[in-house]
Amino acid sequence: MGVEEEVKQLQQAIAASAKEKPADIVIKNGKIIDVFSHEVIEADVAITDGMFVGIGSYAGKQVIDAKGLYVSPGFIDGHIHIESSMVTPSEYAKVVLPHGVTTIVADPHEIGNVSGETGIEFMIAASEGIPLDVYVMMPSCVPVTTFENTGAALYAEQLRPFYEQERVRGLGEVMNFTAVAEGEPDILQKITDAARAGKNIDGHAAGIGAEGINIYMTAGIRTDHECVTEEEAVERLRRGMYVMIREGTASKDLQALIGLVNERNARRFLFVTDDKHLDELLEEGSIDHNVRMAIGKGTDPLTAIQMATLNAAECFRFHKKGAIAPGYEADFLLLDDLEKVSIAAVYKAGVIAAEKGTCLPFHAPNVEPPVSVTDSVNYQEVKKEELQIPIEEGRDANVIGIIPNSIVTKHLRENVTVQGGYFHPSIEKDQLKVAVVERHNKTGNVGTGILKGLGLKKGAIVSTIGHDSHNIIAAGTNDKDILTAIRAIGEYKGGQAVVEDGRLLAVLPLSLSGLMSEKAYTDVAGELNALHHALVNIGFTGNFNPFSTLSFLPLPVIPELKITDSGLFHVSSFQFISIQEEKA
Repeated sequence: MGVEEEVKQLQQAIAASAKEKPADIVIKNGKIIDVFSHEVIEADVAITDGMFVGIGSYAGKQVIDAKGLYVSPGFIDGHIHIESSMVTPSEYAKVVLPHGVTTIVADPHEIGNVSGETGIEFMIAASEGIPLDVYVMMPSCVPVTTFENTGAALYAEQLRPFYEQERVRGLGEVMNFTAVAEGEPDILQKITDAARAGKNIDGHAAGIGAEGINIYMTAGIRTDHECVTEEEAVERLRRGMYVMIREGTASKDLQALIGLVNERNARRFLFVTDDKHLDELLEEGSIDHNVRMAIGKGTDPLTAIQMATLNAAECFRFHKKGAIAPGYEADFLLLDDLEKVSIAAVYKAGVIAAEKGTCLPFHAPNVEPPVSVTDSVNYQEVKKEELQIPIEEGRDANVIGIIPNSIVTKHLRENVTVQGGYFHPSIEKDQLKVAVVERHNKTGNVGTGILKGLGLKKGAIVSTIGHDSHNIIAAGTNDKDILTAIRAIGEYKGGQAVVEDGRLLAVLPLSLSGLMSEKAYTDVAGELNALHHALVNIGFTGNFNPFSTLSFLPLPVIPELKITDSGLFHVSSFQFISIQEEKA
């Protein structure tokens, strides 16, 4: 839009605001949620050119009769990886719009690790012009560390040009604390570039104490979504950070943190989902689920809605989002019930986008994914011998201990079953084998380890979603099924699968960088459902998502013990360790 058109549009908005001409749309008979003053007020709301222009008594060309419903600002998800939903941006929009999410801040970190700049460009193009505002943060740590092999490496000079794009809001979660603390030039250049462009810088401060937060704040990093205790959140609040309360699939932190929110500090909190799978989005919702949970835990409904709207908008400097007020974008929800957060309708820029749980049809961008995105699974065939884990009889092993619904793991030291000098999985001890296979450049790397807490009774599971390098990761009760699972997912060019007795029980193909499906979300939901049924068939009874849990085991910046394609990694010492416990 040119300058003259902007001036003309502003003239029209002011004329409607001054009642010199009718507004385009007027909402009548609604209860307006005022996130500034924590009030519910009854008045008309006038909209012109997709923007709120007045609150009071107005006439309009079109009238929306709210019939006593609450009028809330649209919800904002402050940190999300669309790839974790396993669908494309336009399909993702169809899922979250009915849940009141009208704006998201997405970090294409996952596809960046696999397909580099091409993958990021694909995500930006595929989210253009849809009725969900998708803002993008540049992946800051690709690769996260030098202890794993990714499909790409993104340096400061490659990210810098992206800041010229309007929808690029800043630098995504800086998770390599060591690089920042030690002043490594590339990460500091990335931070400096973002700051010079006037952009935001997100943090990822898992397990980092108060002194580390001092360093992050000094570097200009202003948010963290990795708090898992109130003590961690307090340390961040006291140093001026925004605390992102996360409720996703693998990490569910809201219950542990929400009790800290009070009338004095509430403005420094916002809600995020980070990584949330499609099935949980459909069953629970998105940010609306966070709001409901918070209210259920005793948070004032208006405070919870403020956290989901105005707080997130102010954190990311969305000066025209997050409130029902003149000069703000007309993204709003009609709520049947304030405490249940039941959504009757969702409006984007004054136009209805979803009603009674259903997204209305819209034109999705026709973007052809490049070959580098559709052909991303390239690995050397794995032999049985490469899965063998030598263990001396009577010696303890270093074991990865799963913590349900957490991406943090335990470092266990346990006696394991040994046959012929090699580790043998034990269902009785719940000690299974896990393997990570490099799948980008055919290096032939295979990292193996021992996993406790997954709870499979037979068979194996496999995925090409393995944060953050997204190599193939498989876990199971026997080598035959692990190998079968790896081969099967290679043939499908990425995805997730369940195998039993050498048979493929269920598969979810993910042909886009091994992370997302090209299919409609309804089809993907059906394939996910088949996966869950197959998990039951192989004896899984846990109260967590095993594929999500598996996907975070290769992430070597989250405590305590992880597995990459190069071997077993001890996070606190930042080094590889042997599977067999060293002699004292």
